[in-house]
Amino acid sequence: MKAYDIYDQELERSLGTLLYYEKSKTFVVEVMDDLDEWTAPLLFTPFVKRGIYSICREASYDWVKERVIPTGRQNIGSILSNHHLKKYDEMKLLELSQGICSQDSCCIRKLQELPAYVQVRASHHVRDVVALGGRALLVMFMDGSTRRIDLLQYDSSVIRDIAKITDHEHVFRSVEVGAGGHFITFNNSIDIQAELLYTLGEEIPFSAEDLYFLIERNVLDTTEACDYLACSRQNLNYLVKNEQIQPVKTSGNGNLYLRGELQKNKW
Repeated sequence: MKAYDIYDQELERSLGTLLYYEKSKTFVVEVMDDLDEWTAPLLFTPFVKRGIYSICREASYDWVKERVIPTGRQNIGSILSNHHLKKYDEMKLLELSQGICSQDSCCIRKLQELPAYVQVRASHHVRDVVALGGRALLVMFMDGSTRRIDLLQYDSSVIRDIAKITDHEHVFRSVEVGAGGHFITFNNSIDIQAELLYTLGEEIPFSAEDLYFLIERNVLDTTEACDYLACSRQNLNYLVKNEQIQPVKTSGNGNLYLRGELQKNKW
């Protein structure tokens, strides 16, 4: 993951942090919670008005796109060649331009460590998620809490595109943790932000039934883990040896892994 300070040169202050997850090519913006509609970047004003400071990946990506050369530019090939780029890469183009855009006075500056407010918010990020029966979700957060959320209780005024999730079994079952745990995603196209899940969910202890669902749908053996990561057993063993993946159980016949633990290696 790369992190950049979003700095307003006119106001002479930081506005937020841009996070980039290289493997999944996902952008996420965390804006500072003292911003208002006058100081927040224009694209993020609707979120700030509603008290939302963790910006969804779609809007974060839109903010990046307005700062880089579009793919449809007539001379895009020569531009990439001049900058020694073999292919179009928003992040590299953003770094080259320092995030400067004619529409505002913002730029980006590389960070060596995450600001305190970003680290605090990370405690409400999703660690893992399991699809239960009856369109309910079991969501485990970084702060150690577990919350159950019945999606059938909510409409599109609370969760956007909720019907596309609840009306289709295969979409509901596709749920997984998004990059960095900032959100969960269905079919990698319909997202629900972690902070909203944390607010909606009711903290619960594990029940036996929930535990059965967790094991059945979220624990993978060695063969399944290799298929999930599209890698060989040798590669999987290398990731385990280098502590990039932590098995939930080890034995001479093979290891067991949590799907969420494997998912981190796709970001």
